[in-house]
Amino acid sequence: MSTPVKPRGRYARLLTNTAVFSAGKLLSKLLVFFMTRLYTAYLTPADYSTADLIANMANLLIPLACVGISEGIFRNAAAKEGDKEAFFTNGLVVLGAGSLLFLGGTLVYLFLSPLFNFFSFLKDSVWLVVLYVLSANLHSVVAQYLCAVGRTKLFAAQGILNTALVIGLNVLFLPVFDWGVTGYILSTVIADLLTTLFLVLFTRLWRAVKPRSISWGTIRTMLRFCLPLVPTTIFWWITGVSDRYMVAQMQSPEVNGLYTAAYKIPTLLIYAVGIFDSAWKLSVSAEDDPETCRAFYSKVWRVYTTVAFLGGGVLMLSSRLFAALLFDSSYTDAWVYIPLLTVATVFTAMDTFLGSVYFTGRKTMWSMITALVGAGLNVALNLLLIPAYSAMGASIATFVAYFVVFILRLITVRRLIPFRQEPGRWIINTVLSLLLAGAVTLTVGDHGGVMWGVACILFVAMVTVNARAVLEVLRSGKALIGR
Repeated sequence: MSTPVKPRGRYARLLTNTAVFSAGKLLSKLLVFFMTRLYTAYLTPADYSTADLIANMANLLIPLACVGISEGIFRNAAAKEGDKEAFFTNGLVVLGAGSLLFLGGTLVYLFLSPLFNFFSFLKDSVWLVVLYVLSANLHSVVAQYLCAVGRTKLFAAQGILNTALVIGLNVLFLPVFDWGVTGYILSTVIADLLTTLFLVLFTRLWRAVKPRSISWGTIRTMLRFCLPLVPTTIFWWITGVSDRYMVAQMQSPEVNGLYTAAYKIPTLLIYAVGIFDSAWKLSVSAEDDPETCRAFYSKVWRVYTTVAFLGGGVLMLSSRLFAALLFDSSYTDAWVYIPLLTVATVFTAMDTFLGSVYFTGRKTMWSMITALVGAGLNVALNLLLIPAYSAMGASIATFVAYFVVFILRLITVRRLIPFRQEPGRWIINTVLSLLLAGAVTLTVGDHGGVMWGVACILFVAMVTVNARAVLEVLRSGKALIGR
């Protein structure tokens, strides 16, 4: 058994990893976020809906085409034991086989396309989906491997490069060439391919490919870990994205365009979570015994929930301002969906953290089961609420699904790492967040000024509830930086 990492070393490593990823990924995500103004100016709500549905269909197929092997490469290459190059080589074999099967499945789809009229937006866009999936998987496998073997600064830099390419190509393809939906998707495809080419050439990555290390035993070990993540990703996709397809079909593409635009604001929180999640997984993957991390998880959970709830509160209070800055005038009505979607996103963030416990303990089957419950509940509530309440019904369904997954994961992760969950604090924060979302939404009514006052009071209450945790965060950060 390897020597345990000292607690202070864990926090310092986590802070360092987070800082490195933040330098690259946060800047990249913010730049993409502010591109919303360009998208809403050059894409009608219906076109924006179509582009988003194509991208999200591709995101559903990405883990299927590579059977989640990028996560398998990351988890095994980041661990202290094992041959990192062997994991990468065998991962490429799995990626190649999965890509060939995916292409074969696409040909089957083309022959059977009359059976898939429900997805009418795909009729002329299958080739875009295929390119999106293949380029994204290749980029992910290469980038995740480099991150796992310690090239974190390069990982952050390639994120900035990829974003710069996406933005530049969007500016070229939308305003200049006027390629519409096709230009929106091709910008991401070409950016992924160029970034991957840069990484391969810069690191001479071909030297890490060792054909003699190809082994069914290694492939089986990786697949045993990552295969349960494939249905997990699908179920998670259903919970987070299926509502957009259902709104488009049960209401209209125009309504879904507004709903899609509204979802862009809470994604600021998702960006932050994604950055931390990368750093967190890299830090905890090096731990041999999850039980030794109990105090580590307890302290980080306290910080994490504080940032999630207060960050959500700030986004809700700023929702109308963000909408005015980022949305074209034709999207004016979209902001009303933002507050409740933000609360749903807060619980998405906490579900992600709790899912990392399964990742660390290599119990990915539990992640799949909880995600399945959330997906089933989300679809059922969408069918019930969208006809009655339009896109607001979808917002309600999304929140309920993520909240139920949160409760299930809180219960199950204690069997792996029984860290302090502080139920009293997150219950109070949940109630205050829902009240804040309601108050901000009602500011559009006759008593808007009063409701803004109520919203501000509720946010102050949230800060008060979390004041002690905020002070601990500041003190810990100062101590770690000082070292």
